[in-house]
Amino acid sequence: MAGKVLVHVGTPKTGTSYLQDVLFRNRVRLRTHAINYPGARFDAHFLGALDLLGLRWGGLEAEAIGAWDDLAASVRKMPGTAIISHEILATATRAQAARALESVGHGSGAEVHVLVSARDLVRQIPAEWQENIKHRARLSYADFLARIQDPERNSRIGSWFWGVQEIPDILARWSADLPPERVHVVTVPPPGGPDVLWQRFSQAFGLDGLDLDLDAERVNPSMGVPETALIRRINRRANQELPPADYRPLVRELLAHKTLSARTKSPRLALPPEVHPWAQELSEQWIAEIERRGYDVIGDLSDLRGAPAVTEFADPDRPRERQVADAAIDAVKALLLENARMRQEEERLRGELHDAHLALERSYLRPTYRLRSKVVRRLENSPPGRGALKAYRAVRGRSSRSA
Repeated sequence: MAGKVLVHVGTPKTGTSYLQDVLFRNRVRLRTHAINYPGARFDAHFLGALDLLGLRWGGLEAEAIGAWDDLAASVRKMPGTAIISHEILATATRAQAARALESVGHGSGAEVHVLVSARDLVRQIPAEWQENIKHRARLSYADFLARIQDPERNSRIGSWFWGVQEIPDILARWSADLPPERVHVVTVPPPGGPDVLWQRFSQAFGLDGLDLDLDAERVNPSMGVPETALIRRINRRANQELPPADYRPLVRELLAHKTLSARTKSPRLALPPEVHPWAQELSEQWIAEIERRGYDVIGDLSDLRGAPAVTEFADPDRPRERQVADAAIDAVKALLLENARMRQEEERLRGELHDAHLALERSYLRPTYRLRSKVVRRLENSPPGRGALKAYRAVRGRSSRSA
C-alpha cells in the first residue's frame, strides 16, 4: 500500500490540465522516485472521477464504469507516494469524498492528503462561463451571471458552478476527518506567473528537485470575447445535429483549443464591473474562513482577491461583429484544412485497400489455390470427407473454412 496519497480535487481552470499532462508524461520517471501517478491512459483520472461521482458526460460514463476502483487498486498496490488529480472531483458529496479517501487507504495505514488549487473569482467566473460554452452550452453571459448569483443556487448551472468553485465548501466536504495540516490550498498567482504556479504545485506534490519534462502537450487554453461568442453561436445552430462524439474533436479541440485560442489580440473575457464588488466580498469571506480553519496554504491567500474591476468591459453578449466575422474566417479555414487532411488520409487508405484487394485476387488466381479449393469442395460433399477436413483443421489449429 502507498505510504502517502495526495488527492488533488481541483478546482477547474487552475492549471490542472497542465499539471496532469506533466504528471502523465513523466509517470515512468516518477516511479523511479517512488511516486505513482496511476493510469495507462491520460484520461484515467477523469474516468475515475466520472465513475466515483456517477456523472453523465456525453456517453463517456459507460466507458467509466469501474474506473475509480481500478485507480484506487493501483494506488493501494504500489508503495511510496501516490497522486490522484482531477478537477471535477471538487463536486463530490461528503459521502463520495469519504468513499474515495477510504478506497485509497485513509483509515488503513496510508497518510492521505487533500489538495485544492484555487483561483480568484474575478478570473474564475468568466472562465467557467467559457468552459460551459466549450461544452455545448448556449446561454448568454448575462444569464450565466444571473444563475450563479441566485442565492437559491438551484439551477443546473448554479449548482455545478458552486459545486466546483466554492472553496471553503469543497475543503469541508473533502477533509471532514483529516487534520488541517493534511489539507493544502494551492493559490494561483496573478496573471503572468505560470512558473510561480508550477513551483507551488511542485512543492505541494513533493516534486522539487526532480528532473521532469515540463513541455505541455495537453492544455486548456482560453479564448477571447469574439471567439467565445462565435462558439456560442455555433452551439445554437449545430447542437441538435452534431453529436457529442463529433463536437469534441471538431468544435472544442480543433476550433476552440487549436484555432481560436491562438487569437491572443482579441478582447479578453472579464467580470462586469457591476458584479465585481459582490465577487470581492465573497472572496474576503473565503479567505477569512480558510485562515480560521488553519489549512496549509501554498502561495498567498491574497491571490484570491483578484484584480481590480476592468475599466473597459467587452460584453460577449454584444461583441463587435467585425471581430466575430474575422474569428469565423479563421474557423472556416481550420475546418477546410482539416477536411483536406482527412480527404488525403481517405485517399491513402483507399489506395492501401485497393492494393490489398489486388494482392488477394492474385492469390486466388494461383493454380495451387484453385486446386485446394477443388479438393475442399469435394471433401465437403461426403461425411468421410467432412470428418477428414475437421481433423485436418484441428491439427492446423484453424477454424476458418479455407482449409
